[in-house]
Amino acid sequence: MAAQKPQFQQVGEAFVAHYYQNFDSNRGGLAPLYRDTSMLTFEGEQFMGPQAIVQKLQGLPFQTVVHQVVTCDCQPVIGSQPNGIVVFVSGNLVVDDSPNAMKFSQTFNLLPDPANPSSFFVHNDLFRLNYG
Repeated sequence: MAAQKPQFQQVGEAFVAHYYQNFDSNRGGLAPLYRDTSMLTFEGEQFMGPQAIVQKLQGLPFQTVVHQVVTCDCQPVIGSQPNGIVVFVSGNLVVDDSPNAMKFSQTFNLLPDPANPSSFFVHNDLFRLNYG
């Protein structure tokens, strides 16, 4: 029998599955995952707050996208933001049915939602395409 994954890993993996399912089907549906203090750095450009973040994501120049997660590494955050989770994802992006997938990496800093401590929101979101 395999050892049970730590709770932070389970939460991180569940978040990643939820995030990319929403991103791939309805980018506007990601707004509830962010707060006014949330920040996205997307290929070096920074956006703050759910409206600006979702506006950026909805404005990306493709009609369809599929995220294929290859790795999902999670760590608990201990210190100034207890019970947070850092999630590092690497994978492939298939856009507009292109035969060539692009490599990407994305890091999320998840914090407990003050209004509902059993759920999390994205405080930091960093995205990069990986070339080379």
